[in-house]
Amino acid sequence: MSSENTNQRGSGRKHPNPNMIAGGQKVKDFKGTLFRLLSYLKPQRKQLLIVFIAAILSTVFMIVGPKIMGNAITELFEGIYGKLSGVPGAAVDFGAIGQMLLLLAGLYVISSLFTFVQQYVMSSVAQLTVYRLREDINEKLEKLPLQYFDGRPKGEILSRVTNDIDTIGSTLQQSVTQFITSIVTIVGIIIMMLTISPLLTLISIVSLPLSMFVITPFLKKSQAHFAEQQRTLGELNGHIEETYTGHQIVKAFGREEKALNHFDGVNESLYKAGYKAQFISGIMMPMMMFIGNLSYVVISVVGGILVINRSISIGDIQAFITYSKQFTQPVTQTANIANIVQATVAAVERVFEVLDEEEENVTEHKMDKIQEGAVSFEHVDFGYGEELLIKDMNIEVAPGQTVAIVGPTGAGKTTLINLLMRFYELKGGKIMIDHQDISKVNRGNLRQNFGMVLQDTWLFNGTIRDNIAYGKNGDVTEEEIVKAAVAARADHFIRTLPDGYDTVLNEEVSNISQGQKQLLTIARAILADPAIMILDEATSSVDTRTERLIQQAMNTLMEGRTSFVIAHRLSTIQDADLILVMKDGQVIEQGNHHELLEQNGFYADLYNSQFSSAEAG
Repeated sequence: MSSENTNQRGSGRKHPNPNMIAGGQKVKDFKGTLFRLLSYLKPQRKQLLIVFIAAILSTVFMIVGPKIMGNAITELFEGIYGKLSGVPGAAVDFGAIGQMLLLLAGLYVISSLFTFVQQYVMSSVAQLTVYRLREDINEKLEKLPLQYFDGRPKGEILSRVTNDIDTIGSTLQQSVTQFITSIVTIVGIIIMMLTISPLLTLISIVSLPLSMFVITPFLKKSQAHFAEQQRTLGELNGHIEETYTGHQIVKAFGREEKALNHFDGVNESLYKAGYKAQFISGIMMPMMMFIGNLSYVVISVVGGILVINRSISIGDIQAFITYSKQFTQPVTQTANIANIVQATVAAVERVFEVLDEEEENVTEHKMDKIQEGAVSFEHVDFGYGEELLIKDMNIEVAPGQTVAIVGPTGAGKTTLINLLMRFYELKGGKIMIDHQDISKVNRGNLRQNFGMVLQDTWLFNGTIRDNIAYGKNGDVTEEEIVKAAVAARADHFIRTLPDGYDTVLNEEVSNISQGQKQLLTIARAILADPAIMILDEATSSVDTRTERLIQQAMNTLMEGRTSFVIAHRLSTIQDADLILVMKDGQVIEQGNHHELLEQNGFYADLYNSQFSSAEAG
């Protein structure tokens, strides 16, 4: 579409505190958020089944290893012990031991292959899930009203779209397979230990509820800190984005120290939240190791007694000790994963908060093509909050008229344009274009009929040719681009650049002047050839000579089509067919230039003050 996002000057509304958006409290609905995330995994049920089976097989083959190793040790021990004891025919069966070791090596190789399959498939599951999340949130952002973006720092939104989703992807990639493996390992090891000694198994299992009892308080405390960590990270990103994009203003007003102090404050908050979250979660690992080591000592003592009493073979006790050490590892991993899940669910909830935001009302009915361009505001009421800024506004614009909107800052000039473009919904009344109620038609279809040139230019990182062609949907020929540039008086300066129309504008668009940026946005609007033109201080950033040239181009562009012009310099709109004089959200005067001067009212005061100031200068 040919329009650009409008700036929100002069609205007079208050923005909500961004700190209150994400909140620093713990996750509001842990179970609900977690199950909702799991619903995103449903399309990959088959792949998850493969991951689950591969994890089971990999773990099973790995678990059987210590038992086989124990049998080999028993075989070796009994052979040597028999020879030393003088048992007739006693010898070490190295052939049997070799077969056991070959079997053990084969099992470990197969286990590694299943681990590879598990990781390979899970990487696809994780990336596809994150891909759908990004698709959903991108689609959601396109459906959110402009008011949502007005009330939140860009960095905060970017943090949810990038950092939080990356956190989700990392957890799915690493922690899901670890969790499955840990659970299977715990169950498998318990079964293997029971086959060796139920008594020793009981001693090992006692450590499990003891471990869970110890780590549960730490999990609850870390949850709130992880949520605070994600919130402050978003706030830090917002501050960096604002400071970086406005670094010239920061330097011009000498606010570096204040910006750094604010950064230090937020960074300190992020440090504290991250430190507390990581410290509390870090305590869990040594606590688990301590309990595991206690269990290991008890098992070694009891196992030694059983070996002496010939109740268990030395190979089995060696295998059991290996299992007991392995038993604490998956339990510890599970605790660590639970800790990671806390941080992930906090990130997931922030993403779902965006997905749950109220969308713009979608109307599928397409607008009939604008033929005349007649516009009427009928008893329009509007306010950004509860208090109305515009009350009972009535305006009639005839087809093809050039309408100038003037008034002091905060009068509601840009707000009127925002309502015409349906960036905001009315509180009352209706706006008609060619007898069609714009509230009953599709927004995208409506905006395709508008061309906009704003005071705040927007150009993207790309060639000048691409930036001009952005104004028109579909294929655009080189001839059309050049023709639009010529009409906007931009062709000459473009051709003086080293690469002409192929000149690449950098990310900050700092390799051309502000006036040249404006010329390109005007060329883009000319190429769009819209039914209705909107010019918001379109010539405010250019010199007087360029302004005169642009004004000529604008006059040609506006000829025969309805146009709305917001202007502070009244000299530029003297030829307008209709001038709307706004104050405090109301149209207090309307008419052409001469009629308004004869009324000797507010407009006359504005006009005379500008020219008397110019003469005095």
